[in-house]
Amino acid sequence: MNKFNYYKIIHLSILGLLAALSIYLLLQPEVKQFVFSSKPGTILFFVVWIILLASFIFIYIDFSMISDIKLSYHSLYEAAYSDSLSSIPNRFSCDTIIEKYADKNLPANVSCIMLAISDLPKVNTVFGRKAGNDLLKDFSNILTKCAGTTCFVGRNGGNRFLAIFETGGFTAINDFVSQLEDRVNQYNQNVHKITINYNLGMAINSDEKLNQITELISLADSRLADRMKGLN
Repeated sequence: MNKFNYYKIIHLSILGLLAALSIYLLLQPEVKQFVFSSKPGTILFFVVWIILLASFIFIYIDFSMISDIKLSYHSLYEAAYSDSLSSIPNRFSCDTIIEKYADKNLPANVSCIMLAISDLPKVNTVFGRKAGNDLLKDFSNILTKCAGTTCFVGRNGGNRFLAIFETGGFTAINDFVSQLEDRVNQYNQNVHKITINYNLGMAINSDEKLNQITELISLADSRLADRMKGLN
């Protein structure tokens, strides 16, 4: 698409130069006299300008179509890769990140965190589905702000979220967890909002020395599950 835009811009530039040259020549008295005193010259003049104008129109149409295609592509991308409720990356996006490491030895600098809103079923029951959805959206926004450019964060389905750190190790995870705790505490100080309660399980491959990312995620998930069980 970018290459097509590049060629169209070159095409437009050439047409602009030709149009400017035609106007310049037409302003010359001898050329003007030749064009309008000779029938073939006049016909040639109008043919050239019709071709130029038609070319400008078609380039404009091409750019309009490219814009529409980009909008359509963006909409399709959002539908395919973003969670419809929270607008953060969805399960498919999580799988795409995981696929990067499929059939490869997992680097030591990869880490992950599995997170879950602890009492989402209770919120849905007591306050209604809309309140639960709002809580999911707000927690997703907090996770996105904490992640920044440090890690990937996506909704892994239901009340669960996955954060994958491809660099940074323990330091990056520690910063993320600290930011998350601070932001959730600030959120929970708002008396008009339902309190966010969450749990997490983490796995750092520099410690675990696992070969597959799926093993690392499963370990983080099992640690999350253990913490969730401890609440019951």
